[in-house]
Amino acid sequence: MTMTTAPIVDVAPEELQRLLDAQRAAQALDPIPDAPTRRDRIDRFVAAVLEHGDELAAALDADFGSRPPTISMELDILGGLETIAFARAQLETWMAPTEVPAAMGGAIPAYVQNRPKGVVGVIGPWNFPVALVLVPAVEALAAGNRVMIKFSDMAPRTGAVFARAVASRMSPEEVVVVNGGLATATAFSDLRFDHLFFTGSPKVGRLVATAAGRNLVPVTLELGGKNPAVVAPDADVAEAAKRLAAARHINNGQVCLSPDYAFVPESGRDTFVESYRNAVLAHFPTFIDNPDVVSIVNDANYARVTGLVEDAKSKGAVEVVIVPESERNRVPDAQVRRIPPTLLLDTPADAEINAEEIFGPVLVVHTYRDVDEAISFVAAGEHPLSSYWYGADTSDFQRFLVNTTSGAVSRNDFGLAYGNHVAPFGGVGMSGSGAYHGMAGFDTFSHQRVIAQSDLPIGLAAALVPPLTPERVAGVAAAAAAATADITARLHRPDERS
Repeated sequence: MTMTTAPIVDVAPEELQRLLDAQRAAQALDPIPDAPTRRDRIDRFVAAVLEHGDELAAALDADFGSRPPTISMELDILGGLETIAFARAQLETWMAPTEVPAAMGGAIPAYVQNRPKGVVGVIGPWNFPVALVLVPAVEALAAGNRVMIKFSDMAPRTGAVFARAVASRMSPEEVVVVNGGLATATAFSDLRFDHLFFTGSPKVGRLVATAAGRNLVPVTLELGGKNPAVVAPDADVAEAAKRLAAARHINNGQVCLSPDYAFVPESGRDTFVESYRNAVLAHFPTFIDNPDVVSIVNDANYARVTGLVEDAKSKGAVEVVIVPESERNRVPDAQVRRIPPTLLLDTPADAEINAEEIFGPVLVVHTYRDVDEAISFVAAGEHPLSSYWYGADTSDFQRFLVNTTSGAVSRNDFGLAYGNHVAPFGGVGMSGSGAYHGMAGFDTFSHQRVIAQSDLPIGLAAALVPPLTPERVAGVAAAAAAATADITARLHRPDERS
């Protein structure tokens, strides 16, 4: 299927505001939709995507320059269905009011109402432009909200198909998709949503958070980072290399969860390199003309990744290019944006690739003599979205868990934490804030409103305003003294601190 794309046309800020106002007005007519209404919206939204699945996959192939439709179908279109099915099935449980302990010895009962926030904005990335708007939008619908989606301008053909698909099943007052470039993205971030959900780079995330902050809009940021992998002293180095080779080349490395660098035992480096090479060649026995290879998404990212490799080489790094020898002089290829699978060894500390997320089929390999060197290196860096450990659940692994921070940790395989549709998923620090998936997604897009009630014959507020009688003054002083004495005594009895 040959697809063309028209120049990107921005959406005027006035039109964006009109769409927001229409959704807000519709939400006001049904502020807390029931479970059948929410399921109907979810089902129509997902049906719209699935019914246009082949067209979306073809558009993704065209936008990337080369992306096998089967890969797009697996990862971008079908990949979130388990998470969506779980949310759909749990609606009544999650929507139900939650009882909380009553105050004043049971005299003031209370419960928590899980209330939709209202209108949610979702800004999607380019690497999985369908899945990474589909799942958060569904979770926002599950929480009872209306949704506006800003599709990535780096996948314009896919964005056009996606907008048309959603409009075939959803009214714009329920879910609406807007396409456009930087001007549209900026105006979209400036809207006064009830919640804004962004997936993308830390650089753009800062801009989104700043814009949302001007309107005090709560934000969830799903970012990336320098994801580490530590091959433990007890690990099967060859098996770890095999698994890391697969992890690094999903979507040709253009995944926020991909490992960016690996620490391996010094004595196992040669084994690691050879096993990694064999694993890559098993996945890609040919490369430059292989239709199964995903291209780097655009010229700018191609130049960025190749530039990182060249900078590292210029500073002393050893490059290991993994393609058949007959293709060695044909890669990298700027015309088709194919960067070969690459290992970088002996990379110096001042190489730019140590500081910037790679987002390509390149893995930096460091060695260690003592695994605490690796743990200390990871701990000193910015918090990544995911960390990987290859080896047994030993004291070394437990020390790694205690001394490092990341959005998630997966042991012995890629993306295990992300793949658990029940568990919350999100970053920390530079890799993001907030979480979604499972009940965490429902909670992200809900307001937990406490409803407290009193049928007491007297009002409590009267006790908090004057007159300040002598008895009241003495009572407050006595209460403060008793509280102070209690905490002071506990500090002198360490056995009671727990």
